[in-house]
Amino acid sequence: MNDSESLKRIAGEKAASSVEDGMIVGLGTGSTVYYTILELGKMVRNGLKITGIPTSKATEKLAVTHGIPLGSLEQHHSIDLTIDGADEIAPNLDLIKGMGGALLREKVVASVSKQLIIVADGSKTVEVLGTKSPLPVEVLPFAVPAVLRKLGDICTQAEVRLRNGYIYVSDNGNNIIDCRFSSIPEPEKLEASLNRIPGVVENGLFLGMADRAIIGTADGIKLIE
Repeated sequence: MNDSESLKRIAGEKAASSVEDGMIVGLGTGSTVYYTILELGKMVRNGLKITGIPTSKATEKLAVTHGIPLGSLEQHHSIDLTIDGADEIAPNLDLIKGMGGALLREKVVASVSKQLIIVADGSKTVEVLGTKSPLPVEVLPFAVPAVLRKLGDICTQAEVRLRNGYIYVSDNGNNIIDCRFSSIPEPEKLEASLNRIPGVVENGLFLGMADRAIIGTADGIKLIE
C-alpha cells in the first residue's frame, strides 16, 4: 500500500468509529470511503446493526459484498450520518465533489442527513475551492451542447467527461461536464449561476453541508470542524 492509500485508509477507518448501533448510514462513493465501507463490513459481522443508504451502484455492490444491510430513501426519510469523500475541502468545509461521478445522489443523501462527515487524505485540502480539482456539472444528455457553450463563458475550460474513450454516463443516465477554474472565490454566486442554466441537473459544489472532515496526513489524523 503506497503512502496515499495508507492515508486514505486511516481516515476512512477512523470515520467508521462514529457509526453507532441502529443508525441509518449514508454510504458515500470514492477511494477513501471505500475503506470506511470495508471497516463497517467488519463491524457488522461483529454484531453492529445498521442500515446503509448507498450513493452509487458501485457503493451498493461493495456494501452488499461486505454484508452491510441496505435500505432506500423511500423507506428512510432521514439519515443519521453520512460518510463521504471529497475532491477539494476548503477551511470552512465547503467542498467540491463528483470526480467519482456520483455527485447527484451524494448531494441528495447529504441533504437529508443529520450529519455529514468527509474523509480524505491531505492532498484534498485547499485554501480556495477550484485550485486543484475541476468542478463536475451533471447535465441532461440532450442539453450537453447548449450547456457546454454556456459553461465556456463561465469557466476557463469545460470538457465533457470521457471514460475509456466514450462519453461518461452517470448512474442517473446523465453526462458530466468538468469545468476548470483558476479558483472559485465566490462559490455561492457560481452555484447560483450554474443552477440557472437549463439542462444542468446538479453541480459538485457542496456548500455548508459538511459538519466534519477527517483528514489522513503523514502526522496522523487531522480533524476539521
